Amino acid sequence: MAGNEKVDAVIVGGGPTAMLIAARLGEAGKKVVILEQGPPFELTDLVSSQIWARRLKWGGAPMVLEGSHPVGYNYNAGWGVGGAALHQFGNWPRLHPQDFRMRSLFGRGLDWPIGYDDLRPYYDRIQSEVGIAGDAAAEVWRPAGEPYPMPPTKTFKHAELMAEGFRNIGIRTAPMPVAINTVARGDRAACIYDGWCEAGCPIGALVNPQVTYMPRAIKAGAEIRPFSTVTRVLMDARQERATGIEYYTRDRERREQHADVVILAAFAVENPRILFNSATDKHKAGLGNSSGRLGHYVMTHTGANVWAMFDEDVENHMGLSAALLMSQDGYAKDGRAEAFGSYTWTIGIAQKPNDILGFANARGALFGQPLQDFMKKAARGLGKVQAVGEEVPRAENRVLLADRKDQFGFPLARVVHGLDGNSIRLFQYARDEGVRALKTTRASEVWAGPAPNIAHLAGGTVMGSDPSASVTDSYGQTHDVPNLFLTGAGLFPTEGAVHPTFTVHALAQRTADHLTRHWGAIAR
Repeated sequence: MAGNEKVDAVIVGGGPTAMLIAARLGEAGKKVVILEQGPPFELTDLVSSQIWARRLKWGGAPMVLEGSHPVGYNYNAGWGVGGAALHQFGNWPRLHPQDFRMRSLFGRGLDWPIGYDDLRPYYDRIQSEVGIAGDAAAEVWRPAGEPYPMPPTKTFKHAELMAEGFRNIGIRTAPMPVAINTVARGDRAACIYDGWCEAGCPIGALVNPQVTYMPRAIKAGAEIRPFSTVTRVLMDARQERATGIEYYTRDRERREQHADVVILAAFAVENPRILFNSATDKHKAGLGNSSGRLGHYVMTHTGANVWAMFDEDVENHMGLSAALLMSQDGYAKDGRAEAFGSYTWTIGIAQKPNDILGFANARGALFGQPLQDFMKKAARGLGKVQAVGEEVPRAENRVLLADRKDQFGFPLARVVHGLDGNSIRLFQYARDEGVRALKTTRASEVWAGPAPNIAHLAGGTVMGSDPSASVTDSYGQTHDVPNLFLTGAGLFPTEGAVHPTFTVHALAQRTADHLTRHWGAIAR
């Protein structure tokens, strides 16, 4: 593709949904350009080191964070080709049917414009294409779907010891479904369980775009342009249809890439920021914002961390950044008097000394010799579990534009987020349950973090069937601009209590089907 000649589709962001849709459109004969603001990455660029892994985390314009529980975008976002999926943990449970009907069933939050049965075929298709390891029969909570294509992961002593504690108090466990090869599959190796998933996976066992849809996209002719910072969506003279994207190169040169269809597949904060910054005379509040809901309903997960110290070697360096085991016995949203919402236990998480999951952060108040003594014992004896807790969406948690601007003169994103009393109570309930479980093991000491970790990010460009109350339809097609699409967790009306990456893939596959089937009407 020469220069910036007009193409069929331009996609903003180089993460998993961008590569999936680019592959599908390219294989359908469409010319596609992907604009990624970070650097290119190949598997050979990945190093199992926390210092080197920082290259994969957010490196773009800063975000202004406000509220009682600010979001942690640096760790959750990605930087460069592959996006956040390049350093994902690989926990891939499905959302449950009740997650799609929160408002209808419980009078809280929002409803999705689709149900689980609409997304089930795409969950099944994705797991077949990219590979998931697990035991569907052991997951007694799992919604209907095809069995996993690979057997579950191995377990190690730290996971087995803590799972015993949960079983002691009547809580069932099962292997965590993970997007990680447990056997060699195609040209991808099997996992070696060294616990460095969060730093990327140089052998390709972990599902990331470099081993799934990116090779397909490139083979189909898609062009990937790294170091391309997108600032605005361009509109036609009547301000009714998108005509392309304005972006800046590494050398700060302004360029335009015109296309018949524009797809925003950036981070959940960046998509609304681009739409706000694309305001026109006709779309004064930002593109896709006739409902006034653009930026609203930002959600995170709360993480309840519980640690146990054992007077023995528990092999805690072995396993995955993802969990080896899980429990969803607490998933029923109204199953307790103390708090509303779902939570999932992730059990048996490999730990390193100094990363965000590691045991240096388990005793944040220790310094000097006491910290050294703790670290020496923790290096062999520390185990960890975490409950992933749901946050019910609230309109006041939102993305706005800040007064500060980036190097190109465009306002930064301002993210306001706070947990309500219910979310805090759900965190406390799960935390106390975890402490109770681990105290039944032979651990010499058990303790929990006093405050929730803030993980993941969803909402901000929610989908819905009512254009007056949502930004897009169920395919991510904006209600206001028919050839402008969005992807990613920003579309979620609710988040459930599972990691979002599997659902993000399933939604993107559904959007790709829609685009290829109705291209003539969309790209006219």
